[in-house]
Amino acid sequence: MGELRRILIAGGGSAGWMTAALLSKLFKGRYAITLVESDEIGTVGVGEATIPAIKKFNELLGLDEDEFLRRTQGSFKLGIQFNDWSRIGSSYVHGFGVIGRDLEWLRCHHYWLAAHREGRVGPLDLFSINTLAAPANRFMRPRADMPDSPIGQIAYAFHFDAGLYAAYLAEQARARGVERREGRIVHVAQDAGSGFIRSVTLDDGGVLEADLFVDCSGFRGLLIEQALHAGYEEWSHWLPCDRAVAVPSARSADFTPYTRSTARPAGWQWRIPLQHRTGNGHVYASRWMEADTAEAMLLAHLDAPVAGEPRHLRFVPGRRRAAWVKNCVAIGLSGGFLEPLESTGLHLIQSAILRLVRLMPDARFDPANIAEFNRQSDFEYERIRDFIILHYKATERGDTPFWRHVRDMDVPDTLAHKMALFAANGRVFREDDELFAEESWIQVMIGQGLLPAAPDPLVAVTPRTEVDRYLADTEQVIAKCVALMPSHEAFVAKTCAAPAMPASPPVAARR
Repeated sequence: MGELRRILIAGGGSAGWMTAALLSKLFKGRYAITLVESDEIGTVGVGEATIPAIKKFNELLGLDEDEFLRRTQGSFKLGIQFNDWSRIGSSYVHGFGVIGRDLEWLRCHHYWLAAHREGRVGPLDLFSINTLAAPANRFMRPRADMPDSPIGQIAYAFHFDAGLYAAYLAEQARARGVERREGRIVHVAQDAGSGFIRSVTLDDGGVLEADLFVDCSGFRGLLIEQALHAGYEEWSHWLPCDRAVAVPSARSADFTPYTRSTARPAGWQWRIPLQHRTGNGHVYASRWMEADTAEAMLLAHLDAPVAGEPRHLRFVPGRRRAAWVKNCVAIGLSGGFLEPLESTGLHLIQSAILRLVRLMPDARFDPANIAEFNRQSDFEYERIRDFIILHYKATERGDTPFWRHVRDMDVPDTLAHKMALFAANGRVFREDDELFAEESWIQVMIGQGLLPAAPDPLVAVTPRTEVDRYLADTEQVIAKCVALMPSHEAFVAKTCAAPAMPASPPVAARR
């Protein structure tokens, strides 16, 4: 059958240009890569918060981190603060990185849980440098020369402007030979026998042939669904939020090194601080809230003047039944959508690209490669789905029909098992290559109020006085480390301050 020679990427935005940038970087001209996008078709472009894995992706691209942050108006992220999720008035931080340090055979949280049952210890947030530094608005990069100190264990991700990121990567990709074609795809031609895609026709009449097609066309799935009919598995019975309204506001004086998620009557509101503005949005369930009400609620809870028009989005939570069909791979929103509660949107793009690199086919398109890609993709989506559902299911709230629904709903067996295991003795185990580490599950389950019926029996092996000393020492060391960290604003100003952007005229908020 010969070698794979030509790759066509249908769609730009973050998904398209992340794909083009990495394939052109790693394969060094082995393939002729063409990206088709139309200036007439907008991108969703509201995903601005990330998780630490984005650092590895940027490293693969050879990006300088400070330059990347300057180019994208970026800031740093230590985790996510969840307000009013367990109950109205509650607050906790899901932070990146470790919780305390291990003692003997057990993780720190086991000793904390035992002491917490008897009222001998403060909140869990005091036992991780990320969760203590975040609400204090402090940040620094980890010190490589202090690997055994909390200062050496700081884990972080970024907030940035997704549109600026796509433009930055487009420069990188085009400099390495990626061809950009302006236009809309109006026809997809398939082989009569195999059903493989052979070419696409643009609105100007141009015909582009390729061997491998990457669908980055967003929710509509122009190739993977409209041409190849992959099918879609909907998860709205577990994730009832199906709408969002997003709006930027001016940069706030509260320049936080964390994303904020605040629960609302039928969903939740995000707040993402960038250098030049703040990103805001309200994710909600249309079954229990109208669009006008959702928009008004969002605009009423901004901490700076509105800097743009609100944008309304519709989505169906779920994934394609097959992300790779024949010679077409879906990456980004064309492959599926999970609400941005844990900032996984850009990660799912990144992981799909890396999965494609690891399973890059030749012109035979061996079914074994396709099957493995789909197996890994399904597993990743399902485990992230479970983690997001956990935030809704593990709640004490019952003040609105929405919260009563999610509190009382059945959940996937995989999640039910994880919750039951933790509820028994505080145990959680990471399965295969699932995205979220044990620390993430621990923080969210405890933060949401899911506490074990009994501590791990091994806790009792260590004398109570030694446990108390260990917890006190851990808390004190972390507090001292946080006190040494500069403010997030000062760190950004010193290392990666972006050039000032032209101020946007005030926007009258629509009510």
